[in-house]
Amino acid sequence: MGAWDATSFGNDTANDWAYDLEKCNDLSFIDATLQKIVDAGDDYIECPEAEEAIAAAEVTAWLRGKSTPVNAYTEKIVKWVETHPIQPPPAIVQKALFALDRILRQPSELLELWEDDSDWTASIADLRTRLTN
Repeated sequence: MGAWDATSFGNDTANDWAYDLEKCNDLSFIDATLQKIVDAGDDYIECPEAEEAIAAAEVTAWLRGKSTPVNAYTEKIVKWVETHPIQPPPAIVQKALFALDRILRQPSELLELWEDDSDWTASIADLRTRLTN
């Protein structure tokens, strides 16, 4: 796992996902990313899919006007959100919340890696709050 902090874009996978998002002009890529977690059901969630889903949930929160501080890793998200002022429908917000809840329950590789890290659990809780408010 190439991670340098516990934030949604504090890892290589999420940043690579963001470059793919730049090629999209609607919410289909976000929706498809979240759907992978939904489709996993009770199967093991691999780390890359979880990191991508968290990134998708983060962009969903940003589209709702609930961003986090901008840094070098989120600048591309700022640009995408500014050029795509799309209000995510409730179905995508609910899918993002479902994905976060699923990632936080076993079997989940990302949970195994981070569950004892209070910064990561706080980051996920904050994202969840920004999606629900």
